Amino acid sequence: MPLKKIAILGSTSSIGKSLLEIIKKDKKKFKIDLLTANTNYKDLINQAQQFNVKNLVITDPKSFEKTKLICKNKNINIFKNFENLKKILPKKVDYVMSSISGIGGLLPTYKIINRTKLIAIANKEAIICGWPLIKKELRKHKTKFIPVDSEHFSIFSLLQNKEISDIEKVYITASGGPFIDLPKNQFKRIKLNDALKHPNWIMGKKITIDSATLMNKVFEVIEAKNIFNISYKKISILTHPQSYVHAIIKFKNGLSKFLIHEPDMKIPIYNSIFYNSCQNLKTNSLDFKILNNLNLKKVEKNKFPLVRLIQKLPNNSSLYETVLITINDYLVYKFLEKKINFQKLIKLIHKISNLKEFQKFKKIQPKNLKEIHNLRDYVHLKLDALGI
Repeated sequence: MPLKKIAILGSTSSIGKSLLEIIKKDKKKFKIDLLTANTNYKDLINQAQQFNVKNLVITDPKSFEKTKLICKNKNINIFKNFENLKKILPKKVDYVMSSISGIGGLLPTYKIINRTKLIAIANKEAIICGWPLIKKELRKHKTKFIPVDSEHFSIFSLLQNKEISDIEKVYITASGGPFIDLPKNQFKRIKLNDALKHPNWIMGKKITIDSATLMNKVFEVIEAKNIFNISYKKISILTHPQSYVHAIIKFKNGLSKFLIHEPDMKIPIYNSIFYNSCQNLKTNSLDFKILNNLNLKKVEKNKFPLVRLIQKLPNNSSLYETVLITINDYLVYKFLEKKINFQKLIKLIHKISNLKEFQKFKKIQPKNLKEIHNLRDYVHLKLDALGI
């Protein structure tokens, strides 16, 4: 059986590392042709040596120079950007994992589509900001796509052998983060360390804050709308503190299905790389204690007001999604730097995203990647001018 050829964008991220752990247990089945990182050159070099990878992309200029120096006599090709993908991957690989975080992951995700037979995308921003462009590229090169977010992978799995037109309603679940049981009148006492204590998932700081505000669910609703081509009216969020149920679909024929698994990203990652093949992944037995008390509820919008932003989103993909991503990123990092408190973070996201000068982008569809990146820079300048 031929080796499965792999490329990992963002191999030093938590998703990238989880994928490498999976591959490590089954090394004989895989050949990794490319690993990439931004600044984490030490981990990248260690990964290259451990998995005998001959091609690395490291995009930070200083880290690139350090990597070149360290790998001088190691027979490893070092690249500083994604312009040489045809040279790096002359033939299509079997599988790409796109796990670079932020809008910076959009360009490499887009560029590598024509170098792979299947792409698993964990980069939210690519799907939220550039979906019309990504979708067009997928069709053009006949590249299969699998979403890796647990909610979207669950919807993807539940829809096998079903049509989008069969759907009556989709529910995605939210743990509610660390404040699901905290009374609203206590929110003024929330400190940074409190917001970073997610009860279920081990994630980076930024996404952990998004989980605490429920902004991550706003983004996941946008992703679901884009990926599965369903209207916002057909998507609802339910809080579910145990993070055991990840999605529920109610079909028009009266049947409803839901998908459960432990709150561990290795499960959707594993099933994306072994897509359409029956492999064994060791997991715990079904937790009947959780199943007997799923505790699914509608979101308390007074407590988590950012979910109201969904009601004002344009039905078609637009540049406004890039505006929303940029505003949230900017303000979350202000919170992480302790320049604003938790309540102000929520108020500012809501207030700034509703400014008239940003609303106009709801009527403009993205034409190319440059337009999206330029808009991100424009929004940053506007936010800097506000002096937050």
